[in-house]
Amino acid sequence: MTIVAGFPIPLDNDEKAQSIELLQMLCPYPESSYLIRVEGNSMIDADIYSGDIVIVDKSNRNPSPSEVAVCELNGEYTLKRFEKPDGVGWLIPANPDYPEIKVTEDDAFSIWGTVTYIIHKPHNK
Repeated sequence: MTIVAGFPIPLDNDEKAQSIELLQMLCPYPESSYLIRVEGNSMIDADIYSGDIVIVDKSNRNPSPSEVAVCELNGEYTLKRFEKPDGVGWLIPANPDYPEIKVTEDDAFSIWGTVTYIIHKPHNK
């Protein structure tokens, strides 16, 4: 079932309204997915807020610059975009109040997966 975010459309019956397989939609590969609760506000411009739950695909450890990744840097975990211009790695927040973090050769760094979905209550602005 789909729904229009413009003019209303009639729903044919309750069966269509109940035919969504939420777990299958959010985790098509459950053996490579896990959930993490987010703390902090460094990714709010990516619509990821403190208290949200992110679904992470651990099979994707090579994210594009537009994807949000779970990264381990020197034993600590963070949620950021990862970019590597000119061979230098950078962790990029989605909040201008937070600095970009340079990843050097001396750092212990790895990517644990890529965010596929964000679960949160609607934010009233």
